[in-house]
Amino acid sequence: MIQLKKLFTPVDSMEADEAKAYMAKHREGDYTVLDVRQPWEYETEHLPGARLMPLPQLPDTYKELDPEKPTIVHCAVGGRSRVAAQMLNGWGFKEVYNLAGGIKAFQGHKAAGPQELNLSLVRGDETPAEIITLAYGMEKALQGFYEALDQQSRDPEVQQLFKKLARVEAHHEERLFEAYRQVEPGQDRPTFDTKVASDTLEGGFNAREFLEANRSHLETVPEVLDLAMMLETQALDLYLRFAERCSQAPTREVLFTIAGEEKAHLASLGRLLEEKLGKRG
Repeated sequence: MIQLKKLFTPVDSMEADEAKAYMAKHREGDYTVLDVRQPWEYETEHLPGARLMPLPQLPDTYKELDPEKPTIVHCAVGGRSRVAAQMLNGWGFKEVYNLAGGIKAFQGHKAAGPQELNLSLVRGDETPAEIITLAYGMEKALQGFYEALDQQSRDPEVQQLFKKLARVEAHHEERLFEAYRQVEPGQDRPTFDTKVASDTLEGGFNAREFLEANRSHLETVPEVLDLAMMLETQALDLYLRFAERCSQAPTREVLFTIAGEEKAHLASLGRLLEEKLGKRG
């Protein structure tokens, strides 16, 4: 039942920088980002992990959300989201924020593609071990992608960057294998590696197709870093959409943990890009 008093009580707003800092500080799964635009707008670009519920459909879909979690609502420029946030407030959501200026004011990498993009990679009832294996394979594919580009590049600085990115992915694989051993004790790494398919990059891209499509955009350090950040953004978005589909709470927690690591990696790539651009400035 809608609470009329709350319906007409102004909701809090978050400036874009505040929202970005909030998302960086808080653990994935502990808050909701709600996109109330239309599907075609979401497909063009969206915040990683945002739940799509177009404003006209919100009265029929809002019960799928957790009213106990902080909810950041956004649209294109802030008008539709202000209405949606007011409605959620009236429906008893504990903590609701309207993103001032909408996604247009949000500076940072954004994901793209429809809400169902690459969800065919999961059934929805995976065990923690199965989802870790899937994530490990994506990390391994991306490591191989960077190693191949290292071999093909003629620029020493770009080669060094590819080597660094490959080492980071190898480190992620080690962390994922340790997580796998916690849920499947006694497994050795060589045997585990035989179970892993590694032709899909983080974010759900086919490695060979992605390389052919982006080879010409990988000739300078800023281009490489920008592409790496795009991949990490798509990976973050995909893991969070996996979590939304997942029916098992332990598996959702694993996905939120993996997503948190992707978010941290994305931030470190952003700092490295700023450093490289600063040196060129």
